[in-house]
Amino acid sequence: MQQKVSLRLNRLDWTLLAIIASFVLWLWVKESGSLAYHWQWSRALELLFTRKSDGSLPYFFDGVFSTLRLTFWGMLFALVFGVLLGLGRRSPLAVIRAISNSYIQLIRNIPPLVFIFIFYFFIANQLVPLFGLESLLREHNGDINAVQSFLFGSANLWENLIAGVLCIGMISAAYIGEVVRSGLDAIPQGQHEAARSLGLSTWDRYRYIIAPQVFKVIIPSLAGQCISLVKDSSIISLISIQELTFVGTEIANSSGMIFEIWIVVALCYFILCFGLSRLFAYWERDNVVNK
Repeated sequence: MQQKVSLRLNRLDWTLLAIIASFVLWLWVKESGSLAYHWQWSRALELLFTRKSDGSLPYFFDGVFSTLRLTFWGMLFALVFGVLLGLGRRSPLAVIRAISNSYIQLIRNIPPLVFIFIFYFFIANQLVPLFGLESLLREHNGDINAVQSFLFGSANLWENLIAGVLCIGMISAAYIGEVVRSGLDAIPQGQHEAARSLGLSTWDRYRYIIAPQVFKVIIPSLAGQCISLVKDSSIISLISIQELTFVGTEIANSSGMIFEIWIVVALCYFILCFGLSRLFAYWERDNVVNK
């Protein structure tokens, strides 16, 4: 039986809407003349939508697509690595539990900015030569097809993309690992015993019995971590990866339209994060309805 979702606003909703409306009204009044800053929205939007000299997409949209790539690949890597860490925390082998727990505690207790600088300037510069990837990531001069360009961007920026994905993915994986571990702990031991009594293998037990229940439990926390990953991707701009924040900084500094550019950048992040929150809310509601 499906549950009817109520769309009525409560007192807190009306309060938040009133605060937002008051802020917008304040900006409108200030723009009308009392604020010393001279708004140039038409010029700012024209600058953001101006194509490059070669006719390709505007520079601002390169940053948007770069952020989308970082978010997609970083989230994919973080989910896979985080699930492995969460399973490792519940492993019957003490050495695997110790390694998983040590990694999680190390990453969670180091500021993300410090970790990114250490990883990028010390570790990444050693990993590329170690795995023999210089010809692919640093010396690639061949043509790439449209699919490669869409998924990975320009070939001369592949090393930056991989470094950024690994940085934000490794940070988020530590938190996702704890989310998965807490979800596994929330499943009654009787579920495991019932699956064993049916003769299911470990893989089938987790795939058909444990994993669906864990997913329902961890959806809210998992949504928060994925949204945090999107916002944390802005830190990658400090290592010269040309994502949305990096591009916004360059455009704002070169044009002098600080508020206009950063408001647009904030709006882009809001749309991306809000879209993710609605997607997870839909999954959570769907699981509750079908429960």
